[in-house]
Amino acid sequence: MKAIPKKTLEDLEFPQIRKRLAAYCHTGPAREMALTIAPFRSEEELLASLQRASEYLSSFQNENRIPGSSFEPIDEALDLLRIENSLLPLEDFRNMAALTSQIRLHQKFFEKFREYYPQLNEWVFQATYREEIPQHIGQVIDKFGEIRDDASELLHSIRRQMNAIKAQMGQSFNAALARAVKAEYLDEIRESVVDNRRVLAVKAMHRRKVKGQVLGTSKTGSIVYIEPEASVRHSRELQLLELEEQEEIRRILKALGAALRPFIREMTAYQEVMTEMDLTAAKAAFARSMNALLPEINTNKTLFLRDAYHPLLLLTNTEKREKTWPQTISLSPENRIIVISGPNAGGKSITLKTIGLLQVMLQSGLLIPVHEKSTCCLFGSVLTDIGDNQSIENHLSTYSYRLKNMNRFLRKCDADTLFLIDEFGTGSDPELGGALAEVFLETFYERESFGVITTHYANLKALAGELPHATNANMLFDSRTLEPTFQLEMGQPGSSFTFEVAQKNGIPYSLINRAKKKVSRGKVRFDESIAKLQKERTRMAQTGNRLQEEETRAREETQKMETLNAKLRDKLSNYQELYDYNQRMIHLGTRVDKIASQYFRDKKKRPLISELLRLVETENSKRKTKPPKASKKAAAEPKPPESVAKEVAKEVAAIRKEKAKARKKAEQKEKSKPRPVLKVGDRVRLADSKSVGSIDQIEKNKAIVNYGIFTTQVSLDQLELVEARK
Repeated sequence: MKAIPKKTLEDLEFPQIRKRLAAYCHTGPAREMALTIAPFRSEEELLASLQRASEYLSSFQNENRIPGSSFEPIDEALDLLRIENSLLPLEDFRNMAALTSQIRLHQKFFEKFREYYPQLNEWVFQATYREEIPQHIGQVIDKFGEIRDDASELLHSIRRQMNAIKAQMGQSFNAALARAVKAEYLDEIRESVVDNRRVLAVKAMHRRKVKGQVLGTSKTGSIVYIEPEASVRHSRELQLLELEEQEEIRRILKALGAALRPFIREMTAYQEVMTEMDLTAAKAAFARSMNALLPEINTNKTLFLRDAYHPLLLLTNTEKREKTWPQTISLSPENRIIVISGPNAGGKSITLKTIGLLQVMLQSGLLIPVHEKSTCCLFGSVLTDIGDNQSIENHLSTYSYRLKNMNRFLRKCDADTLFLIDEFGTGSDPELGGALAEVFLETFYERESFGVITTHYANLKALAGELPHATNANMLFDSRTLEPTFQLEMGQPGSSFTFEVAQKNGIPYSLINRAKKKVSRGKVRFDESIAKLQKERTRMAQTGNRLQEEETRAREETQKMETLNAKLRDKLSNYQELYDYNQRMIHLGTRVDKIASQYFRDKKKRPLISELLRLVETENSKRKTKPPKASKKAAAEPKPPESVAKEVAKEVAAIRKEKAKARKKAEQKEKSKPRPVLKVGDRVRLADSKSVGSIDQIEKNKAIVNYGIFTTQVSLDQLELVEARK
């Protein structure tokens, strides 16, 4: 890919995008990169950068949030570190340690989630983590960012002596303070601190009575601040030790710098990686602010932007809570050039800039606000001619500048070029300038360049209609309210609505009529025809949209009715099966009830078993033998629902309960009847037996019954009288 000219970036207001992007950066190096970001020259690097931004954006929508990428720059410190025997400030070593820990933190995170963030994982592992860096720094600097006491034996000894002297200073000062208080030499505040040294607040009248060094007086002169004589001696010793401490710290920091000097290349890589990480985080945050995403990138030179927004206009209108109109536009080898026409202030230039700015942003590694179904290709170069660009310094008129621009276009346009021209052909005589513009357009077409132009020239509209791989488009205009709708319509040129807009803006109708007379009748009729066609197309589009909505609603209603009918059919089928099942169960229950009643009356088991077997055989004869598949299907058929089974169980329980009541009443009735008095010789039988015997003997409540072959002893209560002895 070629470098996109600076003029193109300025025409498309790309510097404003840079500023907005820089506002999301947390570090100085990333902000500098954001303010100088430009389209990539390498397609491979561009695709990797876009993928990193898309992966970072996805982290906002899941729980795997990427750690923060803030750090303090160390490039100046590394430049100083390259100098032998150089001394770096303590703060620089702290920043190196923090940057190294950031790299380690990110590498651990992306190693864990490499499947979610493959490109970010690959990027962060470009830098080789060296454990020696934090080890060297940790041996000298503690977790609070201060020099450790044990950084060297000499420093440890010096600080031990300093602590001892500070303790002695405290003791001697407290003693001097007690003596001065007792002698009433001190003011109410007693003591203070001057130049980081404890002093006595001595009343001015007693200044000569306290031995020590005067370090100052109060504003009124009533208090003299005196450091006691013993403290002065200790202070001098402490100052000497502090100088030794500073010298030892300088030596330690130089040694630390020498130990870290071999790792300059690694630390430089750390800053580059984290700078790109911060810039990627800014790209993702910027994309989220305008609902941007990464569209599909194709290699067949197809540009399809669906619901595309101009980023700056979208952000500005969002802040103002105003509506922004999206545009849908398509370029492909079969439709390489689009000629947009229509009234002024209808959105032609915004549409043109939207296409160009989104393309430049994408080729600079930024996500763009389009629909997820959009697809984009990459162009070798993007050329623009937007605005009049008069130059007083260079003595260029509008038309002269445009001709110089066209000359540049003619030199650079090829099959890998996207050109964007606003108000093509203006600045000169309409007929002569239009003819020259027509020739330019034919040349761009012959070179198979891709482009979008806006124009009011009828000959350019006609040419776009004649060329096979070019098309007209127009910005829709409401002829009733004479207001633009800011919607792009492909396939037909648009009228400029010159006289209608003039009338809307208060130009007298008489002047408009005079202007119409000065224009050739054919031109007016042609413009009126285009306007009429555009009105008809608008009405047809509205009607088509309305019919499409009605068709969609009707289709949805039909689908709902079909779904409802299917549910009703299923329910009716289930109810029918349930009804048939219940009828069969009622019929079986009735027959069983009859058999039970018969048994209750005559107490005969054999007829009972015979009837039950006959009933079972009858029911089994109705069940035809089914093949295995059919039996599986039958097993899969719906069974009566649990609620029905419960109802049947309730009915059966109620029937059983009624039968039990009837049986109990019958037993009570039998008991209430006077039992016959059995005598020897009566013919009797057991209650549950058919065998008849005669009573041979009765003893107490038992009888010996003779059955001819054998005799048995039975309780009188179990015997029924068959025939009394005569």
